[in-house]
Amino acid sequence: MTITGSLANALSGLTAASRAAELVSSNVANSMTPGYGRREISLAARHIGDGTSAGVNVTGVRREVDMSIVQDRRLADAAVGHDSALAGFHKDIEAILGTPDAAGSLSGRLARFEATLIEAASRPDSQARLAAVLQAAGDVTGKLNQASDAVQSIRMQADASIDTQLRQLNDGLGRVQHLNYQIKEARSRGQDASPLLDLRQQEVDAISAIVPMKQVERGHGTIALFSTGGAILLDGRAADIGFSPVGVIVPEMTQAGGALSGLTVNGLDVPTGAGRSPLGGGTLGAAFEVRDTLAPEAQTRLDAVARDLVERLQAPAVDATRAPGAAGLFTDAGAAFASIDEIALASRIEVNALADPDRGGALWRLRDGLGAAVPGAVSNSSLLRDLTAALGAERVPASGGFLGVARSSSGLAADFLSLVGAARLHAEGAQSFSVAQQDSLVEAEMSTGVDTDHEMQKLMLIEQAYAANARVITTVDAMLDALMRI
Repeated sequence: MTITGSLANALSGLTAASRAAELVSSNVANSMTPGYGRREISLAARHIGDGTSAGVNVTGVRREVDMSIVQDRRLADAAVGHDSALAGFHKDIEAILGTPDAAGSLSGRLARFEATLIEAASRPDSQARLAAVLQAAGDVTGKLNQASDAVQSIRMQADASIDTQLRQLNDGLGRVQHLNYQIKEARSRGQDASPLLDLRQQEVDAISAIVPMKQVERGHGTIALFSTGGAILLDGRAADIGFSPVGVIVPEMTQAGGALSGLTVNGLDVPTGAGRSPLGGGTLGAAFEVRDTLAPEAQTRLDAVARDLVERLQAPAVDATRAPGAAGLFTDAGAAFASIDEIALASRIEVNALADPDRGGALWRLRDGLGAAVPGAVSNSSLLRDLTAALGAERVPASGGFLGVARSSSGLAADFLSLVGAARLHAEGAQSFSVAQQDSLVEAEMSTGVDTDHEMQKLMLIEQAYAANARVITTVDAMLDALMRI
């Protein structure tokens, strides 16, 4: 080999070693950066015209990422977001109702109401005990009103969350589309597009929890994104996903009735129900489930509990002093309840004003009857006992989707809480499974990423190669000096 050839080989080796050291430095510096793909240098032998070796060429930089693991981890992210949202909803509903041992719970307030009726029946002449009955009845209706308002507040939060998530999704898809263009341009110019690929992976990761999606490679380094439900999110151009939020939600408002917005993809309506939506399975699908299915179901059961209470005490046999069709102790916004008006009853139920002194009524009507014109015998406790018996009577609920088993009023409330608790446990079980799956996939993804120990070993080899090439250059320099002195 000629002196010139040796010098060219050594210089190309120094260049390759220098570039390799830069990549090791970048790998170590970004070992914990989300979306960063490990860099590896690509080398090839360099030859001159007659086929003689002339060193080494740096042909490019490879970005090493196991996309199969990344895609599975993205699906796990969406599952965790979906299951966590549902578990949070059931936990919130359970907190709204309260556990039976809590005085402020629905069950606790019903138990207190029954207890005050029993106490008042033992001393029907006591104004204090009659006042306690009125207070306890008001606590029951207040709890139902509060629970109904809380459920609708959850629906409004879900509606607002849908709007926020769709803004993030549309913006994210737009950024991925723009990065596709930049990556294609960089590749066409022969530039290293690895930083742009890292940024694109981060963008896709950021929106993958909203809608579970699959990434498909296209030409020139570009990608397409499809939801697991079959919707085209990005293929050349990003999809335009539309939604119209509302300011206030009441129980009567539904998507089927046209009062709440669904989703459109490029102007076309798409289903949003669980199991049918092409955009379901992530946090977006969970928000629709809460707004349109789970929260309305909770409201329906609250209304069923309210209806059960109203009808028990509105029955003609309970208070003979009332006119036919008149309201009982519990009313529908002051009027008698009709079964066709059950929707949102929990938000309207209140104590009959005829028994409330603050609204022009009188406490003695709790003892003598809501239709009584004048006070009766102060020792008469028959109505109070009838009210107690009506609450404790076994009765099959007329609505709410409860099993057709006869229950007392407190038993119905307990069954409602039991259903909510069972749903919470099921949702938390699903959440635990998806979190465990996500953790294992994150660990697998990290294992294929940057190994700093391996990078340090590689750096030592690079150092040796650099020193060897530098030694060749030093030797060539010495030889040239010797020749020049001859």
